[in-house]
Amino acid sequence: MTPPSFTLFDTPIGRCAIVWSARGVIGVEIPAASEVATRARLLRRHPQAREAAPPPEIARAIAGIVALTGGERRDLAEIVLDLDGVPEFNRRVYAIARTIAPGSTLTYGAIAARLGEADARAVGEAMGQNPIPIIVPCHRVVAANRKTGGFSAPGGVATKLRLLAIEGAQLDEAPTLFDRNGGLGLQARPHGGARASRRRV
Repeated sequence: MTPPSFTLFDTPIGRCAIVWSARGVIGVEIPAASEVATRARLLRRHPQAREAAPPPEIARAIAGIVALTGGERRDLAEIVLDLDGVPEFNRRVYAIARTIAPGSTLTYGAIAARLGEADARAVGEAMGQNPIPIIVPCHRVVAANRKTGGFSAPGGVATKLRLLAIEGAQLDEAPTLFDRNGGLGLQARPHGGARASRRRV
C-alpha cells in the first residue's frame, strides 16, 4: 500500500497541515504552538506519511481551507475524504456535520436526534475523534443552550471560538483578545461586558 502524503501550508490562522491518500483527505492539522509541533503531531497520527507536493485535488482543498479561515463562506463539502478505518457511527456523525453551513451551528443533541440516538455524548466523542477538522467542521457542533462545548484540536475551546467568530456564528460565548495558546488562543467572556475569564473544558 502506498503510504499517505502530507504538506504544510499557510492560512490566516497559522500554518496548517493536510494528509491524503490516493482516495482522498485523511487528516488535517490545525496549527499548534509552532510548525515543529504541528509536524510532530501529524507524524504521531500518521507515522508512515511522507511530505510531498499536493496534487490538484488537494491543492483545491487547501485553497478552500485558506479561503474559509480568511472569512469567505466557502463550502468544503465537495472535498473527497478517505475515512478508511473510521468507525461507522463516526462517519455518520461527520456526514451530518459536513452539512452545517459556515456561520451556522448544530447541537450535539440535534445530531444525535437525526441519528436516532438518545445520548448526545456519543456524538461528542465522535467529534473529539475527528481526524479532519475544518473540512469536517466539528467547530460548528456546539452544546445545548448555545454554549460552546469542547474542542480537541490545539488551542481547545479558544480555537473553536476563533473559527466560529471568523465564520460569523453567534454564541453565548465570544472571542476577544489573542493570547499565546498555540498561536490561536482567545479569551472568552459572556456578552454584556462582563470581565473576561479563561474557560476550561
